[in-house]
Amino acid sequence: MAGVAVLRALRPLSGRSPAQLESVLPPASCMWFPAWRASAVRTLQLSSALFAGHNKWSKVKNIKGPKDEARGKIFMKFGMMIKIAVKESGPNPDMNLNLAHILEQCRSKNMPKASIDAAIKSAEKAKPASQHMFEARGPGGCMMLIEVLTDNNSRTHQDIKRLLTKNGGTLADGVRHNFSRRGVVSVSGQNVTTEKALELAIEAGAEDVQETEDEEEQPLLQFICDMSDVKKVRTSLEELGMKITSAGLEFIARNVSTLEQEQLDAASTLIEVLNDYTDVVRVWDNIQAHS
Repeated sequence: MAGVAVLRALRPLSGRSPAQLESVLPPASCMWFPAWRASAVRTLQLSSALFAGHNKWSKVKNIKGPKDEARGKIFMKFGMMIKIAVKESGPNPDMNLNLAHILEQCRSKNMPKASIDAAIKSAEKAKPASQHMFEARGPGGCMMLIEVLTDNNSRTHQDIKRLLTKNGGTLADGVRHNFSRRGVVSVSGQNVTTEKALELAIEAGAEDVQETEDEEEQPLLQFICDMSDVKKVRTSLEELGMKITSAGLEFIARNVSTLEQEQLDAASTLIEVLNDYTDVVRVWDNIQAHS
């Protein structure tokens, strides 16, 4: 598929002389990496999310179904995300793009409007809390970023360290360098071919497009872009007739850790334990299921 991507990227270059082409093409080693790595040509690469096998991992770790307990947990996490967004840029979604994206996700998950409004108001009045990102390694050497919101840094640090140690993980400096914060616009992938997805990415101005699945195991396309381009890519995709399911900022792994089933089970348990901890907002990982 990468070959198709390269041909698409080179399409505007047809008709140039070999010398002209040499002056604009990136080194061969850059052609197969995501476009946000320095490159003179916008290289698009259609890949399964975190490459092949990640769908299996998504099914392992995602909260599924409309169970009250699971829904309550999701709503609680959304409340924490709202608090962080309001703390960063204020309570007005018209002036706070990140908050607007989070509110849209809340609505897509059928979070009651009263709960959303209450979360925004409580965020404005909440006592000071600080946001932190813990870097960790888990089973099989996988990498994790653990985003927390806490009013007691010392307590949260000790608790996260204890949960990691008890479940096969450890705090590890330097993990964050393996992740890049990018804009991600997700759309339904129903009846969209690989070729069509690539064309949509080019038309919308996205840097990459990945195939994955949502909680209901329905096909999902994630268009990756610069953080500042989320609104532009989203608008372009809507104009192209695509149904947006979410848009926002996420941490995308630069390199993946391939795990065997036993390690996947252990990693799943660790992530579940971390997500159950009150102060944890989200856990990002670079896990890929073994093909």
